[in-house]
Amino acid sequence: MTISGKAANNLKALPRAVSWDNRALHLLDQRRLPQERLLIRCHGIEDVYEGIQKLAVRGAPAIGIAAAYGLLVGLFDNKLSLTALKEKLAERAEYLISSRPTAVNLPWAVNRMMTVASGEFADTEKLLARLEQEAIAIHQEDIKACHQIGDHGVSLVRQYPNVLTHCNAGSLAVSELGTALAPIYRAYEEGVKVHVFVDETRPLLQGARLTAFELQSVGVDCTLITDSMAAHMMALGAVDMVLVGADRVAVNGDVANKIGTLNIAILCGYFDIPFYVACPVSTIDAHTATGMDINIEQRNSVEVTHIMGEQVAPDGVNVANPAFDVTPANLIAGIITEKRLVLPPYDDNLKALLAVKSGL
Repeated sequence: MTISGKAANNLKALPRAVSWDNRALHLLDQRRLPQERLLIRCHGIEDVYEGIQKLAVRGAPAIGIAAAYGLLVGLFDNKLSLTALKEKLAERAEYLISSRPTAVNLPWAVNRMMTVASGEFADTEKLLARLEQEAIAIHQEDIKACHQIGDHGVSLVRQYPNVLTHCNAGSLAVSELGTALAPIYRAYEEGVKVHVFVDETRPLLQGARLTAFELQSVGVDCTLITDSMAAHMMALGAVDMVLVGADRVAVNGDVANKIGTLNIAILCGYFDIPFYVACPVSTIDAHTATGMDINIEQRNSVEVTHIMGEQVAPDGVNVANPAFDVTPANLIAGIITEKRLVLPPYDDNLKALLAVKSGL
């Protein structure tokens, strides 16, 4: 078997964060990785909310997919009238959207489902069948988008094969393949000698637990580093490019991503290393003008004072725990989407991209 053939077979084994089987929603519990693979079956809307809010499922696209299916969990055997069902769906939509405020794919997917629900239907069975069809479409569109992001970004990895990434923007964050990891997987599939420096990503170690797990499981050469080592690796000349995902992109090109991303972007400016973002067009929020308008989620202090359940800080210490930071557009070399690689000026080029996406 050729190297590329072996790589292709390896990529088929990448984990899936969300699955929908016989009208049942299953989430791969990412809190238990890499030590244990546990599938959570969501029996009710509360299970879906908890899965999203407590990070059993995470990554902006995966959250959106989970919420689209989650809107329907437990409703197929309901005895509600058509009017009552629509009211129930509206309550569920608001509830799910409140689970995490920063990632735009969550409200995007839920609102897309509710737009379908606002139509005219003969009965509840037809409404639910149409909503299930829409949720599956959201899922399938994300799969296609991830592969297209890989296609549009692979030339960058060929040019800059020593890549540093932050958090997890691989298969576990989306439908399959990933956003930031998609071009890396595509290059690996081609036989490019790619090497990935994986930031551990405190406080929840998504890089150490998830990205390193993914890359190692398929055979991509990688080195795990602490977040504080990034500047040192860059100073050594070991890093050619930084490639990260995104949870929300403002129309001026400012990007919200996992806390610590801004640090890396600033370092890239100092060391003259290109900093790229990869995300589907659904992560670009036409209603968010700049990064200043992005609501940054504040999470529980225990995530900082404890590591994998073990307390590492003194009792009662004051803690700040923003889940995301915002990288300004002027630090970003390009944004890789399923449509194309978007370059500055972002004010013009992202608006043009959104206009094409909407058919305007």
